[in-house]
Amino acid sequence: MSESAKRASAAAALEYVQADSILGVGSGSTANIFIDLLAEKRLPLAGTVASSEATAERLRAHGYEVMDLNHTGGLDLYVDGADETDAHLRLIKGGGAALTREKIIAAASARFVCIADNSKLVELLGAFPLPIEVIPMARSHVARALVRLGGDPEYREGVVTDNGNVILDVHNLRILDPVAMERDINQIVGVVSVGLFAARGADVLLLGQDDGSCRTLTPQ
Repeated sequence: MSESAKRASAAAALEYVQADSILGVGSGSTANIFIDLLAEKRLPLAGTVASSEATAERLRAHGYEVMDLNHTGGLDLYVDGADETDAHLRLIKGGGAALTREKIIAAASARFVCIADNSKLVELLGAFPLPIEVIPMARSHVARALVRLGGDPEYREGVVTDNGNVILDVHNLRILDPVAMERDINQIVGVVSVGLFAARGADVLLLGQDDGSCRTLTPQ
């Protein structure tokens, strides 16, 4: 991945932002670039909704108000990155452990624009370990259930989510049916959220290229 590719996708997302709107903003390195470009262009917003405490801190540092989703209602636009995406714009997210709040904001938004560099587009999801947020006391129970699904779960030591939970990263999954896999994992008692964004994937993928250009993809 290259910084020029990340910057290209983040810059392209600015075209989707409506002045004086309330904007949902995600987490991670590409989302951070988007926030910085948003401030650099001095785009006026009525407010923002952040998917993590780190994102909220960055937005406030640039002078943007961070609001509670309970007070804003539905959003017109959510901009966030991804760890993997397929051609149908189904995603794996959660490398930064913010997947639950990211999924909530995506569900509450009319349009989800995903910004990523060209290395994130894959034919089959699952090379990137699938993050799952879990209630701490259920960690071992959930891990055993994930083994039965064919995965190899690994506890992400030293990480506590903004919600006070833990992360299991599941290796060696071949995710042939992302929607079914998302549903099956969500049904395991103790799972808060799974980093598969398949039932509600992205609406637009802005895929930055190493030469600084950007491809726009919509679900196939």
